[in-house]
Amino acid sequence: MEGIVAAVPTPVDAQGVPQRDLFIEHCRWALGNGCNALNILGSTGEANSLRTEDRMRVMGWAAETLDRTRLMVGTGTPSLAETISLTQCAAENGYRVALVLPPYYYKPVTDDGLFRWYAALHDALGAAKIGIYFYNFPQMTGLKLSVSLIERLHLAYPHRFAGIKDSSGDLAYCREIVSRLPGFKVFPSSETSLSEAAQSGFAGCISATVNQSAPLCAELWARRSQPDSALVEAVGAMRTAISSQPLIPSVKYLVGRRTGEESWSNVVPPFVALDDGVKAALDAIDLNPVASAEFAAATSERSNEQA
Repeated sequence: MEGIVAAVPTPVDAQGVPQRDLFIEHCRWALGNGCNALNILGSTGEANSLRTEDRMRVMGWAAETLDRTRLMVGTGTPSLAETISLTQCAAENGYRVALVLPPYYYKPVTDDGLFRWYAALHDALGAAKIGIYFYNFPQMTGLKLSVSLIERLHLAYPHRFAGIKDSSGDLAYCREIVSRLPGFKVFPSSETSLSEAAQSGFAGCISATVNQSAPLCAELWARRSQPDSALVEAVGAMRTAISSQPLIPSVKYLVGRRTGEESWSNVVPPFVALDDGVKAALDAIDLNPVASAEFAAATSERSNEQA
């Protein structure tokens, strides 16, 4: 698991029920247009607003239709029992990686308490061959996973706890993990970090805005040893333009703009539909900046294969 990973959204109907065909079409598009892998049912996928049954159903759709070696799935909840159930379901569906939030309701929580929680998840999985990536998102959870906790769990269970998605935006934190845990997969959440991926040892990025910038990001990843400044600027500009609006509704709106499917504008409460002003701002974004001719040809070939 490395490279460009899109945190894909989940299309829903007016009642908030996930929609299979729209979901699979977008996943195929992302894999065919520069993404090395997909993260389904993460924050962008509104997973924590969906029923457990719906989360299991969506992970089943992806597993039965797409290349499971290119999938990771969010399974973390504040409930240890529910997290175990979702992660076991992921393992049974053949997922290689589960992305697991810490139990974020009760605070303060000690590193010993978090170690006990993650170790219990490991024990419950038994011989299941699914890796756990930590999901550090303190802006949402109110918890920052300490580097010492991550190191402790990785050293205790090296084949289980093997990576992290960091959504804190703190690249110094990411660099510290890389330096202390060689071989540990570190994915910042912004594609702008790709400009230093080779230097800092990042495994790639896992991002919501990659749902639009995947072709550019793939070229930047391919050139990571010598990143092109114009490409870095284009990637950053697209991310800024999208994330300056309500992020998840905006990502879904833009997928709908690409596909012509109005259902993509549906969001699960507490999100609300975008107003006309936000839509106009998103419509003004150039979603097709020119990449190199070689990369464009390779992308077209991958898209044909996915189709």
